[in-house]
Amino acid sequence: MFNALSDRLTATFRSLRTRGRLSPADVDATIREIRRALLDADVSVGVVRQFTATVRERALDEDVNKALNPAQQVIKIVHEELVNVLGGQTASLQFAKRPPTVILLAGLQGSGKTTLAGKLGLWLREQGHTPLLVAADLQRPGAVKQLQIVGGQAGVPVFAPEPGDGVGDPVAVARAGLAEAEARQYDTLVVDTAGRLGIDDGLMRQAAQIRDAVHPDDVLFVIDSMIGQDAVTTAEAFKEGVGFNGVVLTKLDGDARGGAALSVTSVTGVPIMFASTGEKLSDFEVFHPDRMASRILDMGDMMTLIEQAQRLYDEEQAAALTKKIAGDGDDFTLDDFLAQLQQVRQMGSLKKLVGMMPGAGQMRQALDQFDEREVDRTEAVIRSMTPAERANPKIINGSRRARIARGSGTTVQSVNQLLQRFDQAKTMMRSMARGGRPQLGGGGKKSKGRMAPPPKAKKSRSGNPAKRAAEERAFREGRQAPPDAAPAAPGSAFGLGGDGSEAGGPGRIPTGLGGLFN
Repeated sequence: MFNALSDRLTATFRSLRTRGRLSPADVDATIREIRRALLDADVSVGVVRQFTATVRERALDEDVNKALNPAQQVIKIVHEELVNVLGGQTASLQFAKRPPTVILLAGLQGSGKTTLAGKLGLWLREQGHTPLLVAADLQRPGAVKQLQIVGGQAGVPVFAPEPGDGVGDPVAVARAGLAEAEARQYDTLVVDTAGRLGIDDGLMRQAAQIRDAVHPDDVLFVIDSMIGQDAVTTAEAFKEGVGFNGVVLTKLDGDARGGAALSVTSVTGVPIMFASTGEKLSDFEVFHPDRMASRILDMGDMMTLIEQAQRLYDEEQAAALTKKIAGDGDDFTLDDFLAQLQQVRQMGSLKKLVGMMPGAGQMRQALDQFDEREVDRTEAVIRSMTPAERANPKIINGSRRARIARGSGTTVQSVNQLLQRFDQAKTMMRSMARGGRPQLGGGGKKSKGRMAPPPKAKKSRSGNPAKRAAEERAFREGRQAPPDAAPAAPGSAFGLGGDGSEAGGPGRIPTGLGGLFN
């Protein structure tokens, strides 16, 4: 969502890195560009004025001027002030000393409250809690049924005594839900309430009545990150009419400017607690102001990436796989490679994972062009192999490659490239596991960690018509690469180019993430 803002700020700071000393004119020019970037991102005017005034005052400080690299100091100042605008510190839920803890969700219709209730329930269950969802949105058609479906997908029970669609008393349902949680000893109660297309007295009155009926420990205001400056106006109205102590941002994976979301905390004084970053129930995370500021400034978010990996990876399995990689390399098979690929995919979209790495903004075009379906094709190629072929890819001859290509719906060239990439990835990971430098061209015991020489280019097509015909026939049968083909360039372990095509294209993205977490 913040790609445009990130690109503008990164371009602004890039021009500062060539300056040995910053003059007041340089600072004013930088502040002017930052102001334009924030306004274009739909950040509140008042927040922009306060932000740029603070950055300018700190940037003109003598300590900054005397710094070894004043440009880096300015970037550090902007990062710190962005953290302050986003809330400063990570906020958390207030769990009751005597269960159940009651969490009330409020917001406009279409902000994603019902889906968020399922995401929050799943997150609470993963944290070791026993949540119960209450269907108190009896106005919107299908809201109760939707919550039951979402709750079933999350593995969280739903209390829904009324059918909804305008039938039933939401205040009575919320009160009965609290009694149900106490009777069945659920330690957390999440109450989904009705929204409206706009702010009205009926919405505020009903939300206030539900609040008074269940006495929530936390009231979370759910806000659509894509609605622009109206988000700030709505937040102020809900704070006055209902009151809330936490904000949840939804649809952060959208392509809107999203700057209004940066203004909510500064305008209301209420911290952002959670963020919804996709359509899946697992696309839900605690909001960390410092990490979000780092993402905006293209510094990456490695902590979130590591936490996601730790949540999905088994330590014993990772240790066993590391031992395989560090050995002679023959123990690491295509089955292991496929298992790693599937584990990485459980963490979410590969585009999103790569986007969390520092400097990802510099290859945004390659990321945008990358086709996630290429990973499905890679899986299809591996699954079309026999167990013996996965365990020992060296036995895959020309006829086997042709059979694998037919079984996976790909080409012999795709199979050849996958096997080449697998060998390169295995060599690279083995070198990294042993503490040496990556060897992209082979290596072995005699290389002692040194970079292997680049592979020799294939000879051009023969001038003898008979010999050329024999070479082309061998290629069609899968027994060798085309006579004039260049060797595959090192890059993605999946054999994918950055433009979503097969390997060898410019701007490859580092999709070989399988070896990063072991």
